[in-house]
Amino acid sequence: MDATDPSDSALEEIEFLALSANRVDVLRLLSEDRYTRTELARETGASQATLGRILGDFADRSWIERDGSEYAATATGQLVASGFTDMQDILETERRLRGIVEYLPTETFGFDIRRLADARITVPSQTRPNAPLQRLLDLLENATEVRAVSHAFNEQNLTTVQERAATGEQSFEGVFSRDAIDALADDSALRTQLRALLETDRATVRIYDDEIPLAAMIIDDVVYLLVRDDQGILRASIDSDDDEIRAWARETFESYWESAESLEADALSS
Repeated sequence: MDATDPSDSALEEIEFLALSANRVDVLRLLSEDRYTRTELARETGASQATLGRILGDFADRSWIERDGSEYAATATGQLVASGFTDMQDILETERRLRGIVEYLPTETFGFDIRRLADARITVPSQTRPNAPLQRLLDLLENATEVRAVSHAFNEQNLTTVQERAATGEQSFEGVFSRDAIDALADDSALRTQLRALLETDRATVRIYDDEIPLAAMIIDDVVYLLVRDDQGILRASIDSDDDEIRAWARETFESYWESAESLEADALSS
């Protein structure tokens, strides 16, 4: 009776492939097209001797087939190549998010976090402690259309949005928690600035009475997420132009927008 655990065999095959970058590259290439050994050598930089061993090992596993001088992946070879590529993508995304994942409002995400694979992640450093906020300001200063849903609205963002809305360079729609608006209204200078924003014909702000567990902006075609910990300490920002993330952000904004009440300039007394 064979007592071998099938999962052990699968892990051995994963290890076989993962321990050689050349194996991974060759199988990926052959899953995409047909190649001769000379072409594979040119694409991978592997020697003919190395390629001979790799192709032999793949043939033993029925991952590839040969047609004259050309090689191509079989159906199972394509399956392995696709699965291994998916695993690589997942692990690369995990490594990028590892330092900030505990602060992400993942419960609000209506998208697969693998969509963050190509996102730009900006974290504070000793020399640039406000790097995430500066990234936001850089985006805002060149944007023509901004929509926001957030539990906070800080002075720098308000200043940039108000100035660009006043000159007609930017339209702004924002949904903020009542706490965020109250914090601005309690400061006379910021209250005046918020009122000036509302008095333009390019800006509309609404108040959401319940908690807003995220800070997100749709800045033209870019989705920007500000990441803070439970103490409100800035940990990172993430921005992406991924289609699925953008669709989620638009749907999220619309949901909060429809459930919020309008904030009028007259409500901000001097």
